[in-house]
Amino acid sequence: MKIQLRHNAINYECDLSAPIDISLSVGQVKCFYAPDLDTAPYESGAFIGSVKAGAPVNFYNVFFNPHGNGTHTESLGHITTKQESVNKQLKSFHFVSYLVSVPLEKKGKADQVITLAALKKALGDHIPKAIIIRTRPNRSNKRKKDYSGTNPPYMEAKAMRYLVKIGVEHVLIDLPSVDREVDKGKLAAHHIFWGLEKNAKKKRSHCTITELIFVDNSIKDGWYFLNLQIAPFELDASPSKPIIYQLNKI
Repeated sequence: MKIQLRHNAINYECDLSAPIDISLSVGQVKCFYAPDLDTAPYESGAFIGSVKAGAPVNFYNVFFNPHGNGTHTESLGHITTKQESVNKQLKSFHFVSYLVSVPLEKKGKADQVITLAALKKALGDHIPKAIIIRTRPNRSNKRKKDYSGTNPPYMEAKAMRYLVKIGVEHVLIDLPSVDREVDKGKLAAHHIFWGLEKNAKKKRSHCTITELIFVDNSIKDGWYFLNLQIAPFELDASPSKPIIYQLNKI
């Protein structure tokens, strides 16, 4: 099935039968010392919720941490006392997005970061509502990795401020977090993105950050049609399944 859409006065065609999944399954990766994904059949008396155990259905309990066990999308509730639900804040699910590959740069002795200069160079004059960031190098071990205690790369505050300035509302990135693993609770990039800085003029409640995606090297930088799918959890974050589709000019 193909659809046509118009963006920035340009007409595109999109083949919905050719999806590109840029998510990682829950339990595939791990960060921030989150417990491992755990699944087990529900038990009550003689009933064990497993077909293998003789039940007519599989009826499993699942234990996981949305932020630490796979691709997830989060709302500003991630850093607010109210813990606003991503299920209520994310009200649109389809976006024309731009995929960029950004090389990581060293900062100090131990850090690797996405700098403002590198991000601006990758974006050029493109101004998307949703940006998909693939960091370089892009090794396959990102698919299965425990980032806990490894000081993963992150985004400099100036780089996030630039994205807000040009109107980006949804950030998708292949890192555990847009902020440093240990930063004394500052979470500068998160606060900047959602307009929660001390002198911020307006909260950006409708905006989201999606972390721990994976974009294969075979996928070219450029414009894509994004379907950002979340599970309807009333939490600050939810496991998510971002799907992109190639856009072709017509």
